[in-house]
Amino acid sequence: MIREAAPQDIPAILALVRELAEYEREPDAAVGTVESYTEALFPGHGSPTAWAHVAEVDGEVVGIAVWYLTFSTWTGRNGLWLEDLYVSPAHRGSGIGRDLMARLARVCSERGYPRMEWTVLNWNTPAIEVYRHLGAAPMDEWTVQRLTGDQLTALGAVG
Repeated sequence: MIREAAPQDIPAILALVRELAEYEREPDAAVGTVESYTEALFPGHGSPTAWAHVAEVDGEVVGIAVWYLTFSTWTGRNGLWLEDLYVSPAHRGSGIGRDLMARLARVCSERGYPRMEWTVLNWNTPAIEVYRHLGAAPMDEWTVQRLTGDQLTALGAVG
């Protein structure tokens, strides 16, 4: 069953995010907390800044899709950015990943978003094969850029 995440799902979402960080060889990078996820997904005031869908099998959350909105200056419309898609190893190959992606595609269609985008590690060939099978096209001419830590702080202090 694929459904929108609820506040009680946050511990399971965090556990799967930590599994994903292990899989992506960055176990110390997953530092989100119940509090930070609650603030993003289910804030006490204001609107969420991120959303999540979960895949449940026999009452257990075994897959997640965490996403947020983007904006295209070219189309003048929002899009959906899939931050993370993860299915626990025991449930891979059962169609859960495809079902999560299909649910997000429906969100895009229902809301009039013209695109859904995400990144994938170059070495993650199993995921790349799934995405190609779904009809996704690589954006090889684009390179992701990132500022963090001291560099982000230093740039923010300019001017």
